[in-house]
Amino acid sequence: MKTDQPTYEELRQRALAASGPRGPEAGTAIACDRLVRIFSTDGVEVQALQGLELTVARGDLVALVGASGSGKSTLLNILAGLDVPTAGTATVDGYDLLEMSAKDRLRYRREAVGFVWQQTARNLLPFLTAAQNIALPLQLAGRPRGAAQRQAARVAELLDALDIGDLAGRRHAELSGGQQQRVAIAVAMANDPAVLLADEPTGELDSETGAAVFEALRTVNRELGVTVVVVTHDPLVAGEVRRTVAIRDGRTSSEVLRRTVTDEHGAESVSEREYVMLDRTGRVQLPRKFLEALGMEHRVAVDLATDHIAVRPDDAS
Repeated sequence: MKTDQPTYEELRQRALAASGPRGPEAGTAIACDRLVRIFSTDGVEVQALQGLELTVARGDLVALVGASGSGKSTLLNILAGLDVPTAGTATVDGYDLLEMSAKDRLRYRREAVGFVWQQTARNLLPFLTAAQNIALPLQLAGRPRGAAQRQAARVAELLDALDIGDLAGRRHAELSGGQQQRVAIAVAMANDPAVLLADEPTGELDSETGAAVFEALRTVNRELGVTVVVVTHDPLVAGEVRRTVAIRDGRTSSEVLRRTVTDEHGAESVSEREYVMLDRTGRVQLPRKFLEALGMEHRVAVDLATDHIAVRPDDAS
């Protein structure tokens, strides 16, 4: 029986219709526009996000970097449905994150996105085996009767895709940190989400183990076609993705884009270039290393040329 309250799917379809050419039809998995998040503690307001803008294409693998307090974890929590923005717009796979009820948000977290915590102990239930942990999200999603075989097939598929089939019968205490995180990625992927979010997934691991975990994320992105967004402090991880987005003072400040180029001898190499982000008001955040190199602060001179804008140290004195 239909009620006056819109269903979760109706809310999603409304978001899809409102998203226009920037929406999923145009290949966009994540779209944030002038996103604001304000926290208030003891009468003091802190703006964790200050008009952040971000677009992530479907099937992309993106790293978010920034200093502590820059707003990257706040952004990830909003995208995961764990927090609600104060203002602005944010859509993930067509779902409007500002319009969902608490019930819809819970369902969104179960079905639309996967999440991997930095702390390995938060990702798995210690009294279940790896295979049972992976099957749990399928059971919580309320699959219809007779779906046991399909659930078992999905668990086997993920164990095989992430090369952890030999860990199926092991419990949390019997797994190394890297193994726990690879199982956690499988758990996050159980319900076949469109987007996988990972908060410092290699933060507690050594470099070799962290590389294996990141390769699991790459596998999910490449072979299962999932959009992956990783928050990281690890420069090795950040340097392994096509796109690295830096967040500073609650805004996207710069991006590094990488591509593989082939020279005349057929040798391949990775070329990368850094860009600063221009928001709707025309503001840019120039990299600190550039400003410090030229002693720029407070005020700069700007000249308009035919094909570029020149920014120079203040010469008024």
